[in-house]
Amino acid sequence: MGPHPAVAAIRLAVRRVLHDILIDHTRPPGESSPPGPRGPLGPLVMVACSGGADSMALASALAFEAPKLGVRAGGITVDHGLQSGSDLRADDVVGRLVELGMAPVESLAVTVGRDGGPEAAARDARYAALDAAAERHGAAAILLGHTRDDQAETVLLGLARGSGIRSLSGMAEVSGAGGRYRRPFLHLDRQTARKACMVQSLPVWDDPHNADPAYTRSRLRHEGLPALEKALGKGVVGALARTAQLSRDDADALDAWARQAESSVRDTAGLLECAKLYALPPAVRRRILRRAAIEAGAPAGSLFARHIEEVDRLITGWRGQGVINLPGKVVAQRQGGRLVIRQS
Repeated sequence: MGPHPAVAAIRLAVRRVLHDILIDHTRPPGESSPPGPRGPLGPLVMVACSGGADSMALASALAFEAPKLGVRAGGITVDHGLQSGSDLRADDVVGRLVELGMAPVESLAVTVGRDGGPEAAARDARYAALDAAAERHGAAAILLGHTRDDQAETVLLGLARGSGIRSLSGMAEVSGAGGRYRRPFLHLDRQTARKACMVQSLPVWDDPHNADPAYTRSRLRHEGLPALEKALGKGVVGALARTAQLSRDDADALDAWARQAESSVRDTAGLLECAKLYALPPAVRRRILRRAAIEAGAPAGSLFARHIEEVDRLITGWRGQGVINLPGKVVAQRQGGRLVIRQS
């Protein structure tokens, strides 16, 4: 008798990702088929585990599948220090990961700042700690337990920001430097992960912040999405996840077009020529403007669609406007038919 369907589903998702990681990290140039691990030790793959159902299901699947493929399995938990007893919770998660046979396993304490709000600040601190741990341990990848439900929430949050198609594309299955972060569960729902933990008798921790209405994502999860499902039917989460993939494909194609077009709209001094920018489709032109602003020092996370629209009007609605102020003390202005974006 095989494993429970929920357990089989999470293991299959992790197995596929591990195969991808082996191909990415063990195939030498020119080799046509993926080899097995080279040397006495295979690559190290770590799981970022909060102790919640999603990440515990992911950890259990990694611990089961990794040895069969010659992959080393490790684990990391991040203590954000935002709740009383968070250090004890982190120690408990470390113990669970060790019981699963993982090594290395560690708890990372971080200091959460205030930039961008509590959720964004916690995320920034968490990823900085995970990046440092991956470098320190030489990990080939870090697995994250985001599910299809998380993807749907991310799409709706992007829609609320009105930041364009890239915001609607949600989370990528592979992201980070060198494809460091992998999300095996983006096609699985949250209930599958929880069911897998239950049938394996894996204890899980439910973060009270996930039910706290002070947090935007929590309100969306417990109020917004249920209201949409009530009005539109139970297929909303799946439809939003499909929207994310379709949007990502479109956004990737437009990004590639913008990269190719950028050199053709710059003069010999490297300045952007307004007439040539005007001739481009708006979606391509605005991508070039956004890239130029970021290269000049504007923080990507603080650069919104309204900023780019203001800069775009220097090209499409030129009436002698003055300097446009952008985040990061970056300014944009039109001078002699050229668009200058620089630090103020």
